[in-house]
Amino acid sequence: MPKIPPLAAVRTFEAAGRLQNFSRAAEELGMTQAAVSYQVRQLEDRLGRALFVREKGRVRLSETGQRLLPAISGAFAAMGDAFAALGSDEAEVLTINAATSFGGTWLSARIGGFQLAYPELAVRMSMSNELVDFDASNVDVAIRIGRGGWPGLRGDFLMRQYLAPMASPAFIEAHDIREPADLLRVQRLAPNDSWWAEWFTAAGVDTPPAPSRRGIELDSQLQEASAVQAGFGVAMMTPLYWHAELASGRIVQPFDTLYVSATSGMWLVHRENRLGVRKIERFREWLRAELAKDRHLLPDALWQPPS
Repeated sequence: MPKIPPLAAVRTFEAAGRLQNFSRAAEELGMTQAAVSYQVRQLEDRLGRALFVREKGRVRLSETGQRLLPAISGAFAAMGDAFAALGSDEAEVLTINAATSFGGTWLSARIGGFQLAYPELAVRMSMSNELVDFDASNVDVAIRIGRGGWPGLRGDFLMRQYLAPMASPAFIEAHDIREPADLLRVQRLAPNDSWWAEWFTAAGVDTPPAPSRRGIELDSQLQEASAVQAGFGVAMMTPLYWHAELASGRIVQPFDTLYVSATSGMWLVHRENRLGVRKIERFREWLRAELAKDRHLLPDALWQPPS
């Protein structure tokens, strides 16, 4: 592949040739006239041919310059179109990454409403429990679980992390579960998780000894809900995510006691330098409004940031 001359010199030639004037080219490029002359001369020396005929008080393209200019102008126009199209695509697409349990339940059930409210925006959503590297991806916003305060990111608190034991109605009936202590004698998913010990304490049950085996641990509440509805056992899940299943009776929350994290919450995050980007602001406003619709379902303490 032939070696291309320095892009700065080529860009200067294109402007000077298109305008047929070094002074006007200098104004367009933000350079001095002397710098334009220097860049053009450097390119001519490299090519071994004159690109301009210099006459008293003016310049005009040489035969070589006339042959070269259309191709170079076309190339710059094509690059400009490519970058403009890329910028347009990115402006019209909102890319969201969400924690798997939240993204696969509550958010997935509502995200269509955002797209209907803003039909000019396309939405891409991925789900992962890993922290997103905004510098290595095209993600615009992420919904994270944690303490907040991530360096370089703007974080908007959404709600506290909370859970409660949930099971199928058939499982509750078959094991005659009537009080919190009854859960100590049945199959529990992730029985060694600290959430269980803290929930039992909140329910007034002496903290049980650690189970003799680890049991089954699943990656998300989506998987846990499948196991629960199949009657496998009891899982610690977030009632808000499963409001429809609870209302229909497919899943049961046998006790009102909740485990509420003292330090962990759900946050909407994005790069600090993207504050004010229209598509991000629209999503932030929509997400807050949608969560506000469910505020009556949860205790007020869940809407206060963790300490």
